[in-house]
Amino acid sequence: MPGQCAAQAFREGLTAVNATATHPVNPISCSVPFDEDGVHHGFLRLPYSRNDSAWGSVMIPITVLRNGDGPTALLTGANHGDEYEGPVALQALTSELSVKDITGRVIIVPFMNAPAFRAGTRTSPIDAGNLNRSFPGRPDGTPTQKIADYFETVLAPMADYVLDFHSGGKTLDFVPFAAAHRLEAKVQEEACIAAMKAFNAPYSMVLLEIDNVGMFDTAVESLGKIFVSTELGGGGTATARSIAIARKGARNFLIHADILQAEPEMAPSVDLDMPDGDCFVFSEDDGLIEPLVDLGDMVEKGAPVARIWPVGRSGAPAVTYNARRSGLLTSRHFPGLVKAGDCLAVVAVPVDD
Repeated sequence: MPGQCAAQAFREGLTAVNATATHPVNPISCSVPFDEDGVHHGFLRLPYSRNDSAWGSVMIPITVLRNGDGPTALLTGANHGDEYEGPVALQALTSELSVKDITGRVIIVPFMNAPAFRAGTRTSPIDAGNLNRSFPGRPDGTPTQKIADYFETVLAPMADYVLDFHSGGKTLDFVPFAAAHRLEAKVQEEACIAAMKAFNAPYSMVLLEIDNVGMFDTAVESLGKIFVSTELGGGGTATARSIAIARKGARNFLIHADILQAEPEMAPSVDLDMPDGDCFVFSEDDGLIEPLVDLGDMVEKGAPVARIWPVGRSGAPAVTYNARRSGLLTSRHFPGLVKAGDCLAVVAVPVDD
């Protein structure tokens, strides 16, 4: 009967609508194909309606290179918007990498957190979201949550290897290292460490994160992927040296993944380990920081690493902060002023081969 057919069609349509409401679809669309050979430059487009653009979008540049079947590598920069080695290295790679030299697929997103990158800030100016603490994200959440959801549910599952560039941003500075994490899955951990060593930064770190909930790292590793991160400098800028390390490392990573057909460029690298929370020194005071050791210096447990001078009045004594373990000063607070709770220093342990 026509009436019954119409009612059935209405019920089926309502069921489909309810299913979509229960399982919302991420609104981000990609303007380039993932499965066609060649070099494709385009955008991830995130609809974002706002006062100055009613039907506007956040445009996140993406490049996909594919040459036949083979492994896939996902390379990302500007997860935090004030970190620049990755964006420079990856922008260069999008224009310099020849598709004829690869086997498989390379997906490059130089400015993963595009709103933060354009603002030069760690977190997004749109919603104050810290992308690297927003995973797994939400397809119906804030712009930052939508970006996180897209990377976790669309891009990361395509990849066999993931390289996410970081540095210290405006508030930290690091010796340049590539990093892999301790994982419960030891075969995966060994594969991540091998890829980290292939990156061949001046320092190679097995890293303890103080806050891994919501990180891209954790999301990718939970998918069983081979993941490498970096910390290549800091201070809210980049140097010729740190960019050279990033550019070399990206190519070495692709060579290790058996995607780029070339010879790796290798140099000596110091192995470092962060075994526990004693690697970190945190401030309990506001004030003016006086560094007492420089990046790359060796320190002994109990040795002073920084003083914090009060700024409310003259004549007041400084508070001295000491290393909680012996090792190499790997990171330090960068700005001249410090607040209670800031990370003052990180001491990692050199590991003999």
